[in-house]
Amino acid sequence: MAEADSNERELSVSEAILGRRSAKQFVDRPLPFELVNRILELTRAAPSSFNLQPWRIVVVRDPAQRRALAAAAYHQPQFENAPVTLVFAVTITGWRDHFESVVTSGVESGAWPREFEQTIRNSIAGFQDGLNQHNQLREYAIKDAMIASTHAVLAAQSLGVASCFMNGWEEAAVKRVIGAGDDDDVAIAVLLPLGYTTSEPLSPGRLAAELTVFEERLPS
Repeated sequence: MAEADSNERELSVSEAILGRRSAKQFVDRPLPFELVNRILELTRAAPSSFNLQPWRIVVVRDPAQRRALAAAAYHQPQFENAPVTLVFAVTITGWRDHFESVVTSGVESGAWPREFEQTIRNSIAGFQDGLNQHNQLREYAIKDAMIASTHAVLAAQSLGVASCFMNGWEEAAVKRVIGAGDDDDVAIAVLLPLGYTTSEPLSPGRLAAELTVFEERLPS
């Protein structure tokens, strides 16, 4: 999205969805900290399984860090050109660290019934342990992070900031860039460059709905 005028109104959700494009080039201009913080605030409002919020979003602004990300991502230019990249990582078993806070917050807010607090606590722990036993804990955490990243691109678009989902990178190299080293409990979901663009990318179109949307069952 080309740089928006400071007085331009915030886009609606439908406008942001229909207007969002994958930006390939970014203007050499920093994003204001307050704007990035607003995008992050809206991103953190994303839902997640049992509200466990397994994402760990690393905000990369430093030019040396951006070059390192580019190197970890086959030297794709978006990482060096965009003033900010959000690295959506997850902690696979980190849910245990914030488990009590999540339950307490849900109960005290009234979102979860107080009389079922212990049942909720047992359900969350049991479900997570079941995922772990079936080697699905990493998958579920990454799904939650991807949901959050979708919030990020729509929040950015609504505020006049372009973005591009990036899925071509070496996970081990990205982890080293963000300080995760060889930590097996950290996984990378997606990288998201953010910035202003010089022009509006055109829509490549979408397949007809009858080819991708079906009632009840996939066609045989």
